[in-house]
This record gives sequence, structure tokens and C-alpha cells, in this order.
Amino acid sequence: MTGWPVSPNTSVSRSSLDLRAPIGLSEWDESDTTVARPRLLDRADIPVETVQLAGFLIGKMLVRVLAEGVAAGRIVETEAYPIGDPAGHAYRGITPRNRALFLERGHAYVYLAYGISFMLNVSSEAPGVGAGVLIRAIEPTHGIAIMEQNRGTERVRDLARGPGRLSAALEIDRRLDAIDLCQAGPLWLGSDGRASGEIGQSKRIGITRAADSLLRFYVRGNRFVSGPQTLNR
Repeated sequence: MTGWPVSPNTSVSRSSLDLRAPIGLSEWDESDTTVARPRLLDRADIPVETVQLAGFLIGKMLVRVLAEGVAAGRIVETEAYPIGDPAGHAYRGITPRNRALFLERGHAYVYLAYGISFMLNVSSEAPGVGAGVLIRAIEPTHGIAIMEQNRGTERVRDLARGPGRLSAALEIDRRLDAIDLCQAGPLWLGSDGRASGEIGQSKRIGITRAADSLLRFYVRGNRFVSGPQTLNR
């Protein structure tokens, strides 16, 4: 693996890292001027409240460290599942399966939906309070060849357009459940300083409870956003 000093299973102390540089990155492809070097998000900068976090994450970077290299993309679509939401996995309390939703904000909650696709969520709220944000889509920016191999397609638009496709493209599964996304490691959240673009809101996709709540956030006009056109206007 080239240009990534942190192996997928290595824990790194943040005190030993230069926070001005991209955390975990020693080399980013500078030949592509559209892809800036991201920095690790600091937990202190992340909103506690779930709906605020869902909007905040739009435009941020999701970075995956694999043996083959680094794959990354800009988050363009999220859904909030706040406190007391009957559609949320934390609604009936903590269980062995959903315990990551009750961790401090900024941890990964990964679950298998319908026995088919893994879904990546970011925990929110205070420790011990169950809530989170589903990452629905990213715009691929780095390691596209890795994502194409993982997904078995060269259609870049469809690599990570939807939460199941996203997890397949980045090899996200239950092994990443509960990891800290604000620490250098196999999966982390970053920022390259770019503006997110105009953010739209709509009702969430594929749920029956609290189905009309406007808790889905997306980048207007972005071709990597999932869902029907009626929700993306």
C-alpha cells in the first residue's frame, strides 16, 4: 500500500500526529487539483444534536483505508434518526446490536439491512443517548478504481449512490461497528475545506414510521445523490 502509514488495524495516538496535515495521510494525489488533502474532523467541531449533525456532515469527507490503498468521497446525502424517533434503531433502548448508537458522537454504527446490505451510521447526542445519522451517498473522489473493483462496475455515478452501494464500495461491514470516526484508522471523517453546495431537505427514503419527517439532507443538483427526482428538486 502506497502513501498511507496507518494500517487498517493500527491504533494511532492523536498526540503524535501533526493536526495541520491530513491525519493518517503521508501522500495525497496532488496531480488532481479537484481533490484536496483532507484533515481529520475534531469531535469538538461535530454538532451533538442529531439533525444538526446530519446537515453538518454534508460536504465532509468519508475516508476508508484498505490494503489496496485509500478510497474516499464527499458526503452528499444523509438522514437523521433523532432521539425518540420510532424509525430509529435506538427507539426501544440499547441492545448488543445497536450499542454503538449510544456511544459518544462520531462513532460508527454498522448494521445489516434485510440480510443483504450493510449501512453506515454516525452516532450522535451525548454518551448513553441513542441516535444517529445514516450516510446515504458519497461522491467518489479518490480510489475510484478500488471502488469499481469492490462494486463490479465502472459506472462512477452508481459506485456509492445509496447506503448499500456505499458500504460495498468501501468494504464497510460489522467489523467496523463502534469504531471512532474522529480518530485515524480504517475509516474516518474528514474535511477538505470545500463548501458543500446548496443543501436541500426532504422526507426520508424506505421507511414507514415517521415517514413524512423532513430529516433527509442532500446536495441539490448533485448527480451522486440517491432517491427519486421528486425528492431531489
